[in-house]
Amino acid sequence: METLREGTIIMMKKNYNHTRRKLYLPEYGRHIHEMVDALLEIEDRVERTRQAKAVIAVMGNLNTMLRDTDEFKHKLWDHLFIISDFQLDVDSPYPQPTREELEPTPRRLNYPQSFIRFKHYGKYVGRILKSLSDCPADKSIDATVGNIARYMRTKSYEYNLDHPNNEVIIKDIKILSGNSIEIDEQALNNIRSDYKHNSSAHSQRNKGRQQQTKGKNRPAMQQKNHKKTATRHNNSQGIRK
Repeated sequence: METLREGTIIMMKKNYNHTRRKLYLPEYGRHIHEMVDALLEIEDRVERTRQAKAVIAVMGNLNTMLRDTDEFKHKLWDHLFIISDFQLDVDSPYPQPTREELEPTPRRLNYPQSFIRFKHYGKYVGRILKSLSDCPADKSIDATVGNIARYMRTKSYEYNLDHPNNEVIIKDIKILSGNSIEIDEQALNNIRSDYKHNSSAHSQRNKGRQQQTKGKNRPAMQQKNHKKTATRHNNSQGIRK
């Protein structure tokens, strides 16, 4: 803070942190950054290198336990170049780092552009059906196709909130497999019965929840009815009097 006198008026020149240079490594403080700025103004390379080693010694005082280790010294020299914004030119005992090495550009991630024909089934259903189309006909293959059809029925119900038609499932399987897998409607009858069983179980759970809710509300309703009866009884006694 500087004080300037102009006659009888004292003017204070304030120096706020937001007007100062950026601290690249705030843990070293502003004085270390000002020392590095002073190094940049030294024209003699030999003298600049000597003063840089003195600054390194001051920076090492932050961690006296590790300042004598070779790895920590290498780290201090890297920090010295970072504080100078990679503009310091001195004879360093270690390779001088570059901005590109310490601030690498992140590799661009390719966003998957796979086309999903039926999104409510997911992308793996079509892949599985295409892989099954290359396999020879077998009971295990038929069982796998049946399980996939059961899964497709479940997802179709979750997406459309309606019981899917067997013709829709057969058509979707044929499209996803590239017209190589065909399944008749009779093979889907068991899937329909299993699906109804799951729906009935869901309705039973909802029925049980409704009964629990009624059971919780029953004491409150009884207390309310008791109050109404007591009020009517008191009113009738008042009329008789």
